Parts: sequence; structure tokens; C-alpha cells
Amino acid sequence: MMMSGDGKKLVLVTGGTGLVGKAIQHIVSHEENRPDETWIFVGSKEADLRDYKQTKDMITKYKPTHVIHLAAMVGGLYINMSHNLDFFRNNMKINDNVLQACFEEGVTKVISCLSTCIFPDKTSYPIDETMVHNGPPHPSNFGYSYAKRMIDVANHGYYEQHGKVFTSVVPCNVFGAHDNFDKQSSHVIPGLIRKLNDIMEQGGKQFEVLGSGKPLRQFIYSLDLARLFVWVLRNYESVEPIILSVDESDEVSISQLAELIATAFQFDGEIVFNTSMADGQFKKTASNAKLRSLLPHFQFTPLSQAIQETVNWFKENKSVARL
Repeated sequence: MMMSGDGKKLVLVTGGTGLVGKAIQHIVSHEENRPDETWIFVGSKEADLRDYKQTKDMITKYKPTHVIHLAAMVGGLYINMSHNLDFFRNNMKINDNVLQACFEEGVTKVISCLSTCIFPDKTSYPIDETMVHNGPPHPSNFGYSYAKRMIDVANHGYYEQHGKVFTSVVPCNVFGAHDNFDKQSSHVIPGLIRKLNDIMEQGGKQFEVLGSGKPLRQFIYSLDLARLFVWVLRNYESVEPIILSVDESDEVSISQLAELIATAFQFDGEIVFNTSMADGQFKKTASNAKLRSLLPHFQFTPLSQAIQETVNWFKENKSVARL
């Protein structure tokens, strides 16, 4: 891995105040602290990454040797369905600006964060890294998905034209402390945690989950994903994307997920499913065979433990959580 002139790495994390950024901050502070690495975490207050000049000024200011690019316009199923154009245009601008500014400023390595939703809607399972461009994504979030796919296209371009190791990781569904618990725009785990918390505060006995509860998903705890991001930064030197996901056997249904959340809250009421609401994709099963071949002994936090820790964090931090 190339370093700055004095052999030290300066790692800039965009989207550094969000769910994954906060988790990486925790891991490099408490578990993976190295004297030859300086980490800087920036959020949207630092620069509007949709604006090239602001993006370039930020990269010039910090002069990073390495960048972990997490910043994106994101949202859950229902907000994506109604704002596909916004998700496409904003994310295309953000990603193009970050990669080009990093190239112009001589950044050694950029790791961008993709998502399993970028994969083709009609595909065989499990999904692997070779299948990103094999067909259209699910229509519910085509704007976000295509914008994220274009990072992989750009990475190959920077490598072929300029020899740059700009790469990407593809996590499954991420959750944990510092997630977005907003009722309208959150993803499924923080959304259900917020919902059940509100129900219990009001003395309710019925926990309504939108959809049938049947879709299957893989979920990765933010601290586990952060550990893997640090490993990718230090050890993974390919332009090809790498899926960062729990094992296929760890896939759970939304109804199982709701039960785990209910258990974490010690909720003794009834879980009901509103089948009039859309389910989204039935499953997006991803293979982590490539990750396992490179890092065979990585231990993922059990889902029940990770959900319990996330629920505990939310209860203790409601005053500062994103609601």
C-alpha cells in the first residue's frame, strides 16, 4: 500500500458522521488504532459533495492519501419509490465529484460503498461480484441503483486510463448505533425499532409491520462492517468490487426480524403484518465467498446480539438520535 512521503496514511472518510462512518470511527479508536494512520471523518456540513468546487476544496484542504467514500443520498423503500430521479442525479454528482477530485489530488486509493440493491432484479442466487451489470435493478430504486453501479464503471475507467486503485465494497443491509430512525426515510431495522419504541411508550399492544413479513434479507452489524472496511483499506488491492455480507445461512425473513426486535424490547403484544403495503424484492441473497476466501476466520456478531445492542443504544440516545 502506498503511503504519503513520510510513510503515514491519512484516511479521509466522507459521510463520516453517519451510521457506517461512526462505526469506523469507533473501531479505529478502540480496536484498530495504528500510529501510522490518521483518520479524519467529515459530514455534509464540511462540503456539499454535489458541488465540484466544494468537493475539490475539501480534498485539497485535507490532502488524504486514502479515502473511504460513504457519502450518499439514501433512504428506505418507500422514499426511493417516489424520488428515483433525485436519487439518481444527486448520487451521480456526488460520486463523480469525489472520484475526480481524488484523482486530481493524487489520492492513492478510494474505497466507495455500494449496496446489494444495485444487483439485477431478475437474477440467480446467490448474487456475486461478477453480476453487477447483468440486467436492470429492481424498479423501486432504479435511480439509486444505477448511480451506485456507475461507481464501478468509473473505477474501471480510472484503473485502465490512469492505473488508479479505486475500488468498491458491496455491503448487505447495514444497521447499528447512529442509524437513521426517521419514520419516513429509515431502513427496515431502525424503522421497526423506532416504531415499536413509540408503540410501547404509548402503551400499545399491537406491533404493525408493513408488508407480508415474508421477504428475506441479510443484515450486517455496523461494527462488523467497519472492521471489514478497515481490512479492505489495508489489504484489498483489486479494482473489482467485493461483497461484505454475512453468510447466506444468516438470511432472515422480515417476520423473524420483527420477532428479534420485539424480544429486544421485551414486547409481549401481538405482531401483525399490513399486507396492503409493498414488499419490495423478495430476496437479494449475496454470496460472501470472495470475502471468505481472503478472510476465512472473520466472526460476525450474532444478529440477536447486534439488534439488542442497537435497541439499547437507541433507548439511551433518543435525545441525540436521528429521528
